[in-house]
Amino acid sequence: MNQALEALLALLDLEQIEEDIFRGVSRSALVPRVFGGQVAAQALVAAGRTVPGDRPAHSLHAYFLRPGDPGAPIVYTVDRIRDGRSFTTRRVVAVQHGHPIFHLSASFQTYEEGLEHQSEMPDAPDPETLPTAAEMLPRHLPAPVAERLVEARAAVDLRYADVPPWGTVGQPREPRSQVWFRTNGKLADDPLLHVCLATYVSDMTLLDSVLLAHGRGGWAVGDVVGASLDHAMWFHRPFRADEWLLYDQESPSASGGRGLGQARIWTQDGQLAVTVIQEGVVRVPR
Repeated sequence: MNQALEALLALLDLEQIEEDIFRGVSRSALVPRVFGGQVAAQALVAAGRTVPGDRPAHSLHAYFLRPGDPGAPIVYTVDRIRDGRSFTTRRVVAVQHGHPIFHLSASFQTYEEGLEHQSEMPDAPDPETLPTAAEMLPRHLPAPVAERLVEARAAVDLRYADVPPWGTVGQPREPRSQVWFRTNGKLADDPLLHVCLATYVSDMTLLDSVLLAHGRGGWAVGDVVGASLDHAMWFHRPFRADEWLLYDQESPSASGGRGLGQARIWTQDGQLAVTVIQEGVVRVPR
């Protein structure tokens, strides 16, 4: 396990300061605000710690309300909405400086036998044949920007199946992208931890497909400004975040200064593990 992954796991190990109240800290990000994937993952950790271990998360729905201050702690308050025979529901509010910055609702379920079907996994290259971020990013970005981006994502081995948006600026493409990812080290056998790490990664690249449709390079090159607005995930089947996962992403629409990304996460053996939908602000600077 590399130091970056150890630091990320420490970030997700929230301090409990009172019953159903937790406190987390932040790590530096590429922009002067808390990374959305971090606050979403921490909120899911807070919710999960109030739920029996035999009830894994099956969905979350979240809104990003205000930019988070990376220099200040975040307090997560959990509201125990319902504890049913099969389902458990939690609501989490993240607060900084006396104001809510993030709101999450999450649902957990006991295991049940039931009907089974899934879509077919799309074609994708073998992740082992693709360049690592440290190899690929310097080809398309100035060295200081590439170094910062590699450092920000060092806990995760994230490999693009095709050239990322900043590599084809000015060349509109099909609004679809694929990345393979896994953590840079083995994780404990804790289903909540794997779900939370997938939540963390899910906010890294989902809006790339919006940028591709317009030939924009994105936040790394500064030809758009943006932020996550809302985020939803459905966890269909068990998976491990320390094994290769294919993040297949596309954008069906952009309008009104907003872009929509939708995606599916697949295990390497073809199991549909997660569905993700996110809308974000995507504006062209004046």
